[in-house]
Amino acid sequence: MKSILVTGCAGFIGSNFVPYFLEKYPEYFIINLDLLTYAGDLANLSDVKVDANYKFIKGDICNRELVEFIFDEYNVRGVIHFAAESHVDNSIKNPGVFIETNVNGSFTLLDVAYKKWMEKPFTFKEGYEGCRFHHISTDEVYGTLNETDLFTEETPYAPNSPYSASKASSDMIVRSYQETYGMNTVITNCSNNYGPKQHDEKLIPTIIRKALAGEDIPIYGDGKNIRDWLYVLDHCKGIDLVYHAGKEGNVYNIGGRNERSNLQIVDTICSILDEKVPKPDSYKELITFVEDRAGHDRRYAIDATKLETELGWKADENFDSGIIRTINWYLKKYNTKEKNA
Repeated sequence: MKSILVTGCAGFIGSNFVPYFLEKYPEYFIINLDLLTYAGDLANLSDVKVDANYKFIKGDICNRELVEFIFDEYNVRGVIHFAAESHVDNSIKNPGVFIETNVNGSFTLLDVAYKKWMEKPFTFKEGYEGCRFHHISTDEVYGTLNETDLFTEETPYAPNSPYSASKASSDMIVRSYQETYGMNTVITNCSNNYGPKQHDEKLIPTIIRKALAGEDIPIYGDGKNIRDWLYVLDHCKGIDLVYHAGKEGNVYNIGGRNERSNLQIVDTICSILDEKVPKPDSYKELITFVEDRAGHDRRYAIDATKLETELGWKADENFDSGIIRTINWYLKKYNTKEKNA
Protein backbone atom coordinates (compact mmCIF):
# COMPACT_ATOMS: atom_id res chain seq x y z
CA MET A 1 0.00 0.00 0.00
CA LYS A 2 1.33 3.44 -0.97
CA SER A 3 1.11 6.26 1.59
CA ILE A 4 0.32 9.75 0.30
CA LEU A 5 0.36 12.89 2.45
CA VAL A 6 -2.54 15.15 1.43
CA THR A 7 -2.51 18.45 3.32
CA GLY A 8 -5.42 20.68 4.28
CA CYS A 9 -8.19 18.22 3.53
CA ALA A 10 -10.68 19.48 6.09
CA GLY A 11 -11.11 22.50 3.84
CA PHE A 12 -13.29 22.88 0.78
CA ILE A 13 -11.42 21.31 -2.13
CA GLY A 14 -9.50 18.75 -0.09
CA SER A 15 -12.64 17.42 1.59
CA ASN A 16 -14.15 16.79 -1.84
CA PHE A 17 -10.91 15.26 -3.11
CA VAL A 18 -10.25 12.71 -0.35
CA PRO A 19 -13.52 10.70 -0.66
CA TYR A 20 -13.15 10.69 -4.44
CA PHE A 21 -9.50 9.57 -4.22
CA LEU A 22 -10.07 6.87 -1.60
CA GLU A 23 -12.90 5.34 -3.59
CA LYS A 24 -10.93 5.34 -6.84
CA TYR A 25 -7.60 4.09 -5.41
CA PRO A 26 -8.06 1.44 -2.70
CA GLU A 27 -4.31 0.76 -2.88
CA TYR A 28 -3.51 4.18 -1.39
CA PHE A 29 -3.25 5.12 2.28
CA ILE A 30 -4.11 8.80 2.73
CA ILE A 31 -2.69 10.87 5.60
CA ASN A 32 -4.54 14.16 6.01
CA LEU A 33 -2.48 16.81 7.83
CA ASP A 34 -4.68 19.78 8.73
CA LEU A 35 -4.41 22.46 11.41
CA LEU A 36 -8.21 22.87 11.53
CA THR A 37 -8.20 26.65 11.32
CA TYR A 38 -11.54 28.44 10.99
CA ALA A 39 -11.86 27.19 7.39
CA GLY A 40 -11.34 23.52 8.25
CA ASP A 41 -14.15 21.30 9.48
CA LEU A 42 -13.80 17.56 10.14
CA ALA A 43 -17.53 17.21 9.52
CA ASN A 44 -16.62 17.66 5.85
CA LEU A 45 -14.88 14.27 6.06
CA SER A 46 -17.41 12.37 8.15
CA ASP A 47 -17.98 9.88 5.32
CA VAL A 48 -14.34 8.70 5.37
CA LYS A 49 -13.31 9.02 9.03
CA VAL A 50 -13.65 5.26 9.64
CA ASP A 51 -12.02 4.28 6.34
CA ALA A 52 -9.11 1.95 7.07
CA ASN A 53 -7.08 3.67 4.34
CA TYR A 54 -7.43 7.15 5.87
CA LYS A 55 -5.64 8.82 8.79
CA PHE A 56 -6.25 12.34 10.10
CA ILE A 57 -3.48 14.18 11.93
CA LYS A 58 -4.09 17.61 13.40
CA GLY A 59 -1.04 19.78 12.92
CA ASP A 60 0.70 22.64 11.17
CA ILE A 61 2.56 22.20 7.88
CA CYS A 62 5.10 24.68 9.26
CA ASN A 63 5.97 22.23 12.05
CA ARG A 64 9.02 20.55 10.57
CA GLU A 65 9.39 18.01 13.37
CA LEU A 66 5.81 16.83 12.84
CA VAL A 67 6.18 16.67 9.06
CA GLU A 68 9.38 14.64 9.41
CA PHE A 69 7.64 12.28 11.83
CA ILE A 70 4.78 11.72 9.36
CA PHE A 71 7.19 10.95 6.51
CA ASP A 72 9.06 8.45 8.68
CA GLU A 73 6.08 6.87 10.44
CA TYR A 74 4.04 6.29 7.27
CA ASN A 75 6.84 6.03 4.69
CA VAL A 76 5.25 8.79 2.61
CA ARG A 77 5.73 8.29 -1.14
CA GLY A 78 3.77 11.24 -2.48
CA VAL A 79 2.45 14.67 -1.46
CA ILE A 80 -0.64 16.48 -2.72
CA HIS A 81 -0.51 19.90 -1.12
CA PHE A 82 -3.83 21.72 -0.69
CA ALA A 83 -3.25 23.44 2.66
CA ALA A 84 -3.33 27.22 2.32
CA GLU A 85 -4.82 30.40 3.63
CA SER A 86 -6.98 31.43 0.68
CA HIS A 87 -9.39 34.27 1.41
CA VAL A 88 -8.25 37.49 -0.27
CA ASP A 89 -10.07 39.79 2.17
CA ASN A 90 -8.32 38.11 5.09
CA SER A 91 -4.95 38.46 3.36
CA ILE A 92 -5.48 42.20 3.06
CA LYS A 93 -6.25 42.47 6.79
CA ASN A 94 -3.56 40.06 8.04
CA PRO A 95 -0.98 39.22 5.36
CA GLY A 96 1.56 37.71 7.76
CA VAL A 97 -0.53 34.58 8.31
CA PHE A 98 -0.59 34.00 4.54
CA ILE A 99 3.18 34.32 4.21
CA GLU A 100 3.73 31.93 7.12
CA THR A 101 1.37 29.19 5.93
CA ASN A 102 1.55 29.49 2.15
CA VAL A 103 5.26 30.25 1.80
CA ASN A 104 7.00 28.81 4.85
CA GLY A 105 4.63 25.85 5.13
CA SER A 106 5.11 24.89 1.49
CA PHE A 107 8.88 25.20 1.89
CA THR A 108 8.83 22.92 4.94
CA LEU A 109 6.88 20.22 3.08
CA LEU A 110 9.15 20.45 0.03
CA ASP A 111 12.37 20.40 2.00
CA VAL A 112 11.35 17.42 4.12
CA ALA A 113 10.21 15.54 1.02
CA TYR A 114 13.54 16.25 -0.68
CA LYS A 115 15.56 14.99 2.26
CA LYS A 116 13.41 11.88 2.77
CA TRP A 117 13.20 10.89 -0.89
CA MET A 118 16.58 11.87 -2.33
CA GLU A 119 20.22 11.13 -1.54
CA LYS A 120 21.46 14.28 -3.27
CA PRO A 121 20.34 16.53 -6.15
CA PHE A 122 18.93 14.51 -9.05
CA THR A 123 19.45 11.19 -7.23
CA PHE A 124 16.48 9.48 -5.60
CA LYS A 125 16.96 6.93 -2.85
CA GLU A 126 16.39 3.34 -3.92
CA GLY A 127 12.66 2.61 -3.97
CA TYR A 128 11.67 6.29 -3.96
CA GLU A 129 12.11 6.98 -7.66
CA GLY A 130 8.39 7.45 -8.30
CA CYS A 131 7.71 9.92 -5.48
CA ARG A 132 5.99 13.10 -6.60
CA PHE A 133 5.13 16.46 -5.01
CA HIS A 134 1.91 18.01 -6.41
CA HIS A 135 1.36 21.65 -5.47
CA ILE A 136 -2.17 23.07 -5.75
CA SER A 137 -2.14 26.74 -6.70
CA THR A 138 -4.48 29.37 -8.15
CA ASP A 139 -5.06 31.46 -11.25
CA GLU A 140 -4.72 34.57 -9.09
CA VAL A 141 -0.93 34.33 -9.37
CA TYR A 142 -1.28 35.65 -12.94
CA GLY A 143 -2.89 38.93 -11.87
CA THR A 144 -5.74 40.44 -13.84
CA LEU A 145 -6.83 40.10 -17.47
CA ASN A 146 -8.18 42.34 -20.18
CA GLU A 147 -11.59 41.58 -21.69
CA THR A 148 -10.44 38.95 -24.19
CA ASP A 149 -7.25 37.10 -23.20
CA LEU A 150 -6.96 33.87 -21.21
CA PHE A 151 -4.38 32.72 -18.68
CA THR A 152 -2.09 30.02 -20.06
CA GLU A 153 0.76 28.16 -18.41
CA GLU A 154 3.13 30.70 -20.02
CA THR A 155 1.38 33.79 -18.65
CA PRO A 156 3.85 35.85 -16.56
CA TYR A 157 3.13 36.01 -12.85
CA ALA A 158 1.75 39.35 -11.63
CA PRO A 159 0.02 38.76 -8.27
CA ASN A 160 -1.91 41.73 -6.90
CA SER A 161 -2.95 40.69 -3.37
CA PRO A 162 -0.99 39.34 -0.40
CA TYR A 163 -2.83 36.03 -0.92
CA SER A 164 -1.88 35.67 -4.58
CA ALA A 165 1.66 36.87 -3.86
CA SER A 166 2.05 34.17 -1.21
CA LYS A 167 0.80 31.50 -3.65
CA ALA A 168 3.09 32.80 -6.40
CA SER A 169 5.98 32.60 -3.95
CA SER A 170 5.19 28.98 -3.09
CA ASP A 171 4.93 28.13 -6.79
CA MET A 172 8.42 29.53 -7.30
CA ILE A 173 9.80 27.52 -4.40
CA VAL A 174 8.34 24.35 -5.93
CA ARG A 175 9.95 25.27 -9.24
CA SER A 176 13.30 25.82 -7.52
CA TYR A 177 13.24 22.33 -5.98
CA GLN A 178 12.52 20.89 -9.42
CA GLU A 179 15.31 22.82 -11.14
CA THR A 180 17.95 22.79 -8.38
CA TYR A 181 17.43 19.36 -6.83
CA GLY A 182 15.64 17.39 -9.53
CA MET A 183 12.58 16.67 -7.40
CA ASN A 184 9.60 15.27 -9.25
CA THR A 185 7.05 18.10 -9.00
CA VAL A 186 3.92 19.28 -10.75
CA ILE A 187 1.84 22.43 -10.18
CA THR A 188 -1.82 23.00 -10.98
CA ASN A 189 -3.33 26.48 -11.10
CA CYS A 190 -7.12 26.44 -10.87
CA SER A 191 -9.88 28.96 -11.43
CA ASN A 192 -12.58 29.79 -8.85
CA ASN A 193 -14.00 26.58 -7.39
CA TYR A 194 -17.59 26.19 -6.26
CA GLY A 195 -19.68 23.31 -4.96
CA PRO A 196 -20.49 21.46 -1.72
CA LYS A 197 -18.54 22.05 1.50
CA GLN A 198 -17.23 25.52 0.64
CA HIS A 199 -16.75 27.84 3.61
CA ASP A 200 -19.60 30.25 4.30
CA GLU A 201 -17.35 33.30 3.78
CA LYS A 202 -16.92 32.68 0.03
CA LEU A 203 -19.05 34.39 -2.61
CA ILE A 204 -21.55 31.70 -3.61
CA PRO A 205 -22.25 30.38 -0.07
CA THR A 206 -22.55 34.00 1.12
CA ILE A 207 -25.16 34.79 -1.52
CA ILE A 208 -27.21 31.68 -0.65
CA ARG A 209 -26.87 32.16 3.12
CA LYS A 210 -27.72 35.87 3.10
CA ALA A 211 -30.66 35.39 0.74
CA LEU A 212 -32.23 32.62 2.82
CA ALA A 213 -31.78 34.75 5.97
CA GLY A 214 -33.45 37.74 4.33
CA GLU A 215 -30.27 39.80 4.79
CA ASP A 216 -28.57 42.19 2.37
CA ILE A 217 -26.47 40.32 -0.21
CA PRO A 218 -23.19 42.30 -0.47
CA ILE A 219 -21.61 42.67 -3.92
CA TYR A 220 -18.28 44.47 -4.28
CA GLY A 221 -18.06 47.62 -6.42
CA ASP A 222 -20.17 47.48 -9.56
CA GLY A 223 -20.39 43.67 -9.56
CA LYS A 224 -18.80 43.39 -13.00
CA ASN A 225 -15.66 41.56 -11.88
CA ILE A 226 -15.45 38.33 -13.90
CA ARG A 227 -14.25 34.91 -12.78
CA ASP A 228 -14.01 31.52 -14.48
CA TRP A 229 -15.97 29.04 -12.34
CA LEU A 230 -14.92 25.40 -11.91
CA TYR A 231 -17.07 22.78 -10.19
CA VAL A 232 -15.03 21.29 -7.37
CA LEU A 233 -15.33 17.63 -8.39
CA ASP A 234 -14.11 18.51 -11.90
CA HIS A 235 -11.10 20.12 -10.23
CA CYS A 236 -10.50 16.95 -8.18
CA LYS A 237 -10.53 14.84 -11.35
CA GLY A 238 -8.01 17.21 -12.94
CA ILE A 239 -5.71 16.93 -9.92
CA ASP A 240 -5.97 13.14 -10.11
CA LEU A 241 -4.92 13.19 -13.78
CA VAL A 242 -2.00 15.55 -13.27
CA TYR A 243 -0.71 13.73 -10.18
CA HIS A 244 -0.66 10.41 -12.01
CA ALA A 245 0.06 11.36 -15.62
CA GLY A 246 1.28 14.96 -15.74
CA LYS A 247 4.78 15.56 -17.07
CA GLU A 248 7.39 16.14 -14.39
CA GLY A 249 8.26 19.79 -13.85
CA ASN A 250 5.15 20.99 -15.68
CA VAL A 251 2.37 23.39 -14.79
CA TYR A 252 -1.24 22.62 -15.74
CA ASN A 253 -4.07 25.13 -15.62
CA ILE A 254 -7.49 23.77 -14.63
CA GLY A 255 -10.44 25.97 -15.61
CA GLY A 256 -14.14 25.50 -16.16
CA ARG A 257 -14.62 27.70 -19.24
CA ASN A 258 -17.54 29.24 -17.35
CA GLU A 259 -16.93 32.98 -17.15
CA ARG A 260 -19.47 34.88 -15.10
CA SER A 261 -19.55 38.33 -13.53
CA ASN A 262 -20.47 38.60 -9.87
CA LEU A 263 -23.72 40.22 -10.98
CA GLN A 264 -24.53 37.23 -13.18
CA ILE A 265 -23.73 34.86 -10.30
CA VAL A 266 -26.01 36.60 -7.82
CA ASP A 267 -28.78 36.99 -10.40
CA THR A 268 -28.66 33.27 -11.27
CA ILE A 269 -28.69 32.15 -7.64
CA CYS A 270 -31.55 34.48 -6.71
CA SER A 271 -33.61 33.29 -9.69
CA ILE A 272 -33.13 29.65 -8.67
CA LEU A 273 -34.01 30.42 -5.05
CA ASP A 274 -37.11 32.31 -6.20
CA GLU A 275 -38.31 29.01 -7.71
CA LYS A 276 -37.10 26.63 -5.02
CA VAL A 277 -37.83 28.67 -1.87
CA PRO A 278 -40.22 31.45 -2.98
CA LYS A 279 -40.90 34.50 -0.86
CA PRO A 280 -43.31 37.41 -1.47
CA ASP A 281 -40.46 39.49 -2.96
CA SER A 282 -37.65 38.30 -5.18
CA TYR A 283 -34.36 37.58 -3.47
CA LYS A 284 -32.87 40.03 -5.99
CA GLU A 285 -34.31 42.84 -3.87
CA LEU A 286 -31.64 41.99 -1.28
CA ILE A 287 -28.69 42.72 -3.59
CA THR A 288 -26.61 45.55 -2.15
CA PHE A 289 -23.47 47.12 -3.58
CA VAL A 290 -20.64 47.74 -1.09
CA GLU A 291 -17.24 49.41 -1.24
CA ASP A 292 -14.94 47.53 -3.56
CA ARG A 293 -12.16 45.29 -2.29
CA ALA A 294 -8.69 46.86 -2.31
CA GLY A 295 -6.73 45.77 -5.39
CA HIS A 296 -9.71 43.84 -6.75
CA ASP A 297 -8.66 42.06 -9.98
CA ARG A 298 -11.14 42.72 -12.78
CA ARG A 299 -11.13 39.42 -14.65
CA TYR A 300 -9.67 35.91 -14.47
CA ALA A 301 -10.14 33.24 -17.13
CA ILE A 302 -8.15 30.06 -17.70
CA ASP A 303 -7.21 28.30 -20.93
CA ALA A 304 -7.23 24.60 -19.99
CA THR A 305 -6.17 23.41 -23.45
CA LYS A 306 -2.92 21.82 -22.24
CA LEU A 307 -4.73 19.67 -19.67
CA GLU A 308 -7.46 18.78 -22.14
CA THR A 309 -5.15 17.82 -25.01
CA GLU A 310 -2.26 16.18 -23.12
CA LEU A 311 -4.22 14.31 -20.45
CA GLY A 312 -7.77 14.16 -21.84
CA TRP A 313 -9.41 16.11 -19.03
CA LYS A 314 -12.86 17.53 -19.58
CA ALA A 315 -15.20 19.27 -17.13
CA ASP A 316 -18.34 17.22 -16.53
CA GLU A 317 -20.34 20.16 -15.13
CA ASN A 318 -21.15 23.44 -16.79
CA PHE A 319 -22.15 26.32 -14.56
CA ASP A 320 -25.88 25.86 -15.13
CA SER A 321 -25.78 22.27 -13.90
CA GLY A 322 -23.15 22.79 -11.22
CA ILE A 323 -24.88 25.71 -9.55
CA ILE A 324 -28.09 23.68 -9.15
CA ARG A 325 -26.15 20.87 -7.45
CA THR A 326 -24.44 23.45 -5.25
CA ILE A 327 -27.62 25.25 -4.21
CA ASN A 328 -29.33 21.94 -3.42
CA TRP A 329 -26.45 21.01 -1.11
CA TYR A 330 -26.62 24.32 0.76
CA LEU A 331 -30.38 24.15 1.11
CA LYS A 332 -29.88 20.88 2.97
CA LYS A 333 -27.06 22.35 5.03
CA TYR A 334 -29.22 25.28 6.09
CA ASN A 335 -32.21 22.96 6.65
CA THR A 336 -34.31 24.86 4.15
CA LYS A 337 -37.50 23.23 2.86
CA GLU A 338 -37.98 23.60 -0.85
CA LYS A 339 -41.31 24.30 -2.47
CA ASN A 340 -43.20 21.02 -3.10
CA ALA A 341 -40.38 19.09 -1.44
